[in-house]
Amino acid sequence: MSIAHDHGGHGPYTVEDLHAREDEGRGLELEDGWLVKLSPNPLHNIAYERLRQLIRKAAADAGASLFVASGSDWEIETAAGIRKPDVIAVPGDVADSWFDGDCPTTIPGHDLLLVAEVVSPRSGSEGRDRFRKPQEYAAMGIPQYWLVDYTPEPFVQVFVLEDQEGPTGRKLPAYRLDQSAKSGGILEAEVTADKAFTVTFDPKVLTERPRHLTEL
Repeated sequence: MSIAHDHGGHGPYTVEDLHAREDEGRGLELEDGWLVKLSPNPLHNIAYERLRQLIRKAAADAGASLFVASGSDWEIETAAGIRKPDVIAVPGDVADSWFDGDCPTTIPGHDLLLVAEVVSPRSGSEGRDRFRKPQEYAAMGIPQYWLVDYTPEPFVQVFVLEDQEGPTGRKLPAYRLDQSAKSGGILEAEVTADKAFTVTFDPKVLTERPRHLTEL
């Protein structure tokens, strides 16, 4: 795990510490009182931006009211602290409320319809994307979690939330793999918003070489 030491390397840190940094916490998440580095790279960033465009277009074509954002500057609050998913989808009425002065510094996880993480292989964030974050997002009640690999070939997994029986017999929210597709296949993922819509694409488009640089 990559730790971003600050204030002499002494923790634990708070949300206020994260935002008080000169860089305002860019490129960092807050996990259990520690600042941890995100692991972006150009291909990772291209993949999540293309995924955002696909989700946004599918929602618009269906007439669904949805705000879809990409990038690490959007913060959501989980039990561990602050996460910055690669893609988030927020119901339109929630996004509309931000213009009325109800604009939170961090978006409560329970307000989201979908989050997606693009895995940077062999990085400090890979384990968190695959194991830690799904647990946090499920606990927040986020209906869908998408996990995207872009190497050695594009591969997308869609997990949906359901109650599963825990070790003590108590029902707990957890993700179940609903579907997956790799390069050359077709993913058809239905998202429930004010109007349900389906995102359909071949994962190869996430890393396909553009014909023109303006398509990046």
